[in-house]
Amino acid sequence: MNDTQHPSGAPWRNFYGRFKGKGLRKTQEAYLDEDLAALSPGAVGWEENPERSTLDLETLFGARDVWLEIGFGGGEHMVHQAVQNPDVGIIGCEPYINGVAMLLGKIRQASAENIRVHAGDARDMFDVLPEASISRAFLLYPDPWPKKRHHRRRFVTPEHLEPLARVLKPGAIFRVATDIPDYVRQTLEQVPNHGFEWLAEGPADWREPWGDWISTRYEQKAFREGRTPHYLTFRKV
Repeated sequence: MNDTQHPSGAPWRNFYGRFKGKGLRKTQEAYLDEDLAALSPGAVGWEENPERSTLDLETLFGARDVWLEIGFGGGEHMVHQAVQNPDVGIIGCEPYINGVAMLLGKIRQASAENIRVHAGDARDMFDVLPEASISRAFLLYPDPWPKKRHHRRRFVTPEHLEPLARVLKPGAIFRVATDIPDYVRQTLEQVPNHGFEWLAEGPADWREPWGDWISTRYEQKAFREGRTPHYLTFRKV
């Protein structure tokens, strides 16, 4: 072990954000107790997988393409995509346990069987996904970290984009939605530097939602507060 490692063997990774908010309802606690373990994609965390063995996606989803949602919030988008695309397997990563509980309730209601849930940091998931295994990735309304000194905490930095690029297949699609203009700026600066091309042809291509988009709670909040959402599509080259 060295100064850059946790006693478990994990690298020191600062996590900025919340793991839990206000108290969970009894039904949400039941979702976590009864459903979360069964929907786990496998051993992702360092304590249960110190060797960083890769996940067997074929065992999880058969021959399906696999999509990844990074920070799924309350899970509206992920469940929508799972129901609309039953021939695809979707893995969602979210460390905020209240959001995980909300997602589990939506999965029950929709009877979506093609979702797996990692209640933790997406960076740990990147460690154990096979190289070039993901066909589509979503980063929707990530934490904006608006103060300039906090911009290094944003997802669209080399710390996250390099491992994301490693696990995406050539030609895979990466979608980013945000209502923060400076996040748009940083996304357009950083993402193309890590093996992606921006697919927009004009302003309408990045201010209009995708055809299969479902409005999320975060998008509705942006509209209420007078902010304009932006929708950016990239392709892994």
